[in-house]
Amino acid sequence: MALIRSKVTALSIATLAVLFVLAPDYAMAAGLHGSDLSVIWVIPFICMLLSIAIFPLVAGEFWHHHFGKIAAGWGMAFLIPCAIVFGLGTAFEQFAHAMVDEYIPFIILLFSLFTVAGGIRLKGSLVGTPVVNTGILLIGTILASWMGTTGAAMLLIRPLLRANAHRKYRVHSVVFFIFLVANIGGSLTPLGDPPLFLGFLKGVEFFWTLEHLLVPMAFVAAVLLCLYFTIDTCLFNKEGKPVPPDSGEGPLMLEGKVNFLLLGGVICSVLMSGMWNPGIEIPVFGHVHYQLQNLSRDILLLVIAAISWKVTRQESRKANGFNWFPIIEVAKLFFGIFISMIPAIAILRAGTDGALASVINLVSTADGQPINTMYFWLTGALSSFLDNAPTYLVFFNTAGGEASAMMGPLAHTLMAISAGAVFMGANTYIGNAPNFMVRSIAEDQGVPMPSFFGYMLWSVGILIPTFILFTILFI
Repeated sequence: MALIRSKVTALSIATLAVLFVLAPDYAMAAGLHGSDLSVIWVIPFICMLLSIAIFPLVAGEFWHHHFGKIAAGWGMAFLIPCAIVFGLGTAFEQFAHAMVDEYIPFIILLFSLFTVAGGIRLKGSLVGTPVVNTGILLIGTILASWMGTTGAAMLLIRPLLRANAHRKYRVHSVVFFIFLVANIGGSLTPLGDPPLFLGFLKGVEFFWTLEHLLVPMAFVAAVLLCLYFTIDTCLFNKEGKPVPPDSGEGPLMLEGKVNFLLLGGVICSVLMSGMWNPGIEIPVFGHVHYQLQNLSRDILLLVIAAISWKVTRQESRKANGFNWFPIIEVAKLFFGIFISMIPAIAILRAGTDGALASVINLVSTADGQPINTMYFWLTGALSSFLDNAPTYLVFFNTAGGEASAMMGPLAHTLMAISAGAVFMGANTYIGNAPNFMVRSIAEDQGVPMPSFFGYMLWSVGILIPTFILFTILFI
């Protein structure tokens, strides 16, 4: 088996080497246009999702040891046919675009937040009662719009898990944490979630979402928090109101407080990349360029992560249950996801010229008037499985793409698009970046999290009725 693995690894390295050598000869190859693609090209992405959903259930041990290879395999299941049909240069350019524009910035930001937040430890006796747990979810929901859903999730998931380590029933707490802290809480500012940051870059005012989504978000959050408190109270009573053994840790206090400053540095780095545009691009391959502001951001994030690792006591990280497996798992899986979903995003971006034109046409009447309900549900449905940032841009542009009009006469449409992209990222584990990370951390600390489809039973049963009520009241 070890010999087979080594041969596979050597073959993969050799294949990549050949691609890197030959690809420059095809640098002027035509780009990949969504209008040229049928829905058949989306099959590798669907298979990638099904692998995440089914393999852990039917072949858990195999999946645990080989999920990275499987993810890369589904990525290659798109790239190889793409190279055959459209040329090696086009395939490699799509790969380079996905890596430079999306995957590398995505994983560096996650890595930085994971490292920095993992250095903050809430020390002391925090007991996971319904009141305490609901308070943690409320605080996380508020913080998510100001430090990002990923930052808030990485900051508070470990304290929540430690507070409930003595509890029998813990899955529901993590599920609601994903709903609220990792998704819905990030809907009030461009700092909260990537789609809103893209809207900010397109000209949407910084506080526009706060003004227009505060009441709707507060309503959805209040419904979910009340429901969570009711469920947690019932389960807490069913467990006999358990009291944890005395840990001897004393009163609550924070270790690694310097990491709060570093979290601020992460936020400032992201803001800098959006507001500073020197117009300098570094060519990577063909038409693929690394913009200086993005390169500077990524370097700053890596430096911040290194500083956090250096200045935080390793004993504190160990006591916090910190290890690298969650970020490694996310990095491997999303490598396959980002590559295999290239054709799906390309088809969406083709709009009415693409294979999903019938879907795009659902958001407008025959005379071109927007159907806000459809904007909310279609943006949300696609954001549940695809990257919610490009999905937001697709429907933003479908609605006109002019920020002044979107904030004025089309304000309800922009509100529907924004809410759909942010809220419904909670529908699946892959709907938003921190979802899978939270799940991985919880499993690493002994919480038996539901499968891909098992989690969707929670989201369909709880979130969909809440979103229907949201639609009736606000859209």
